[in-house]
Amino acid sequence: MRFDDLSMATRDDAETVADVLSGVKRLGVAYSGGVDSAVLLALAVRTLGRERAVGLLADSPSLARHELQVARSVAAEMGADLVEFATHEGERAEYRANGADRCFYCKDELFTVISDTLADALSLDAVAYGENADDAERHDRPGAAAATRHRVLRPLAQAGITKARVRALARDLGLSVADKPAAPCLASRIPHGEEVTPNKLRQIEVAEQALRDLGFSDSRVRHHDRIARIEVPLAEIGRFADDSIRQQALQAIRAAGFAYVTIDLAGMQSGAFTMQIIKRRS
Repeated sequence: MRFDDLSMATRDDAETVADVLSGVKRLGVAYSGGVDSAVLLALAVRTLGRERAVGLLADSPSLARHELQVARSVAAEMGADLVEFATHEGERAEYRANGADRCFYCKDELFTVISDTLADALSLDAVAYGENADDAERHDRPGAAAATRHRVLRPLAQAGITKARVRALARDLGLSVADKPAAPCLASRIPHGEEVTPNKLRQIEVAEQALRDLGFSDSRVRHHDRIARIEVPLAEIGRFADDSIRQQALQAIRAAGFAYVTIDLAGMQSGAFTMQIIKRRS
C-alpha cells in the first residue's frame, strides 16, 4: 500500500487526500516549500506517481532567496519534479498599492500564469494549492478568493486536515520542513497602503537574512519607511541583550538601508497588518 509506512492517524489523512485527488490525470501543485504545499506535493507524488504530479514554484522579488533554496531542496527530498517560473505581480497597480486585498492580486497573478502558460505545456488537468482546514476559517487570506476564481483544488482543506495534522503528516513523510515556521512573502512586512517596491523587498530580505545568520529561528522585519521594526519569537528577544548580537544586527539592518532599528516587544505576529484592518472594520 502507498501509505503503509505512515502511522494510523496520518495514514487516514493521507488516504483522504488521495481520495480527493482520485480522477486527476496530471496535477500541478502550487508549491512554495512551506509545510502545507510540501505535504500536498508529497502526497500527490505518492498517490498519482511522479510522472503525474509536478510542483510549480513561482519566483519573483517577493520570494526570499533563502526560501527559494529551501523549496528546491525539499522537492528533491521527496523526489518530485519541479517547474520554476516567473510571476510579475509587481507590475500590477493593485498589488503595488498594497491594500488589505494585496494577496488576491498576487495569487491571481500566480494562477493566471499557470493557467495561461503552464497548464497546456505540462498537460495539467487540475491545479491544487496547500490551503489547510485552519486557513479556510481565517478572514485575513484574500488569496483564497483568487484560488476560487481559478477553480484551484484545496485537497488538505477539503479533507479537513488542520495545520497540526499537516505537520504530523510531514513528520511521518520524513520532510525536513515538518516544523518550519510559516514564511509569508516579503511584501507582508510592508504596512497596507504603503507601496510595495523591489527596493523595499530587498531591504527586508537583507535584514531578515542578517537575523537568520545571527541564529534567530524566525523573524519579521516590518518596513516603516526609515524604521525597521523587528519581530522575533518571544523566547529569543532576550538575545538582543548580548551586545555583540545587538551591534551586529544594528549594523547589518542599517546597511540594508534603514536609519532606525527597533524591537517589537510583542514578538512574532502573524498577519499583523491585515488583522489590524479587519479589526477596525468589525
